[in-house]
Amino acid sequence: MHLMLRILGATNSLSQALQKRDQDILNAISLVQSTKEELQELRVDGFDSILEKVTSFCDKYDIEIVSMNEDYVNPKSRRQKSNITYRHYYEYDCFNTVVDMQIQEFGDRFGEVSSELLICMSALNPRDLFCDFNQSKLLRLSELYPEDFSSEEKTAFELELRLYIRNVLQDEKFANLKGISDLSRVMVETKKHLTFPLVNRLLKLALVLPVATATVERCFSAMKIVKSDLRNRIGDAFLNACVIFAVEREALAKVTNEDVINRFQKMKTRREQL
Repeated sequence: MHLMLRILGATNSLSQALQKRDQDILNAISLVQSTKEELQELRVDGFDSILEKVTSFCDKYDIEIVSMNEDYVNPKSRRQKSNITYRHYYEYDCFNTVVDMQIQEFGDRFGEVSSELLICMSALNPRDLFCDFNQSKLLRLSELYPEDFSSEEKTAFELELRLYIRNVLQDEKFANLKGISDLSRVMVETKKHLTFPLVNRLLKLALVLPVATATVERCFSAMKIVKSDLRNRIGDAFLNACVIFAVEREALAKVTNEDVINRFQKMKTRREQL
């Protein structure tokens, strides 16, 4: 229990931050790195503090605890000697194993390539008059999509970026944008997506890659709830409808019962009114 509280406490801030739709990408990457370092420090120096809390908890509630210096006895084979102490078992076989699993999970989810992709995407952010704009990062971002940008287009992209940033900074319509989606919308409204097609293509790639929010995670979580083991033969059409209801709760909350009744009433002539 104390181990779970310590690990969940170390990762809670990051978990809450990543679920925010308006989370700043650079701040998220920094928080990921800080959490990794916290877990690594916990692995090196955290066992003694947790053991102290566990001992104090057991003393408070009169719970019998074993001596950490005694030889560990495996409950499944008590006659076989383990040649390790209880401290060694709890520290290396339990504590370090759990923390290592968390560190490995962080490495799998937030690898160097994923982090670099997020950092480069942040250079597209139009907030505060494009204060995050960085030409080298955007060029690097285009290199991460070799199938979408040819070598000739990469050369042209560098020149297009210079003209693009100068042009949008002079246009008042781009002054108070808050995110990449707003930038893409205004680009279309002002027809600049035709003037800067390579920048617009990079914007589309950034928008279709939903790594800045937890939307995809929420969808998969909802799908696991809807399509459980007891309903694993659910049809695709019915599954899609159920998942939409589970994911888009905020939008569907605005739909009244009268709207639903009228919709069904217009679908087909019925003998009785609903």
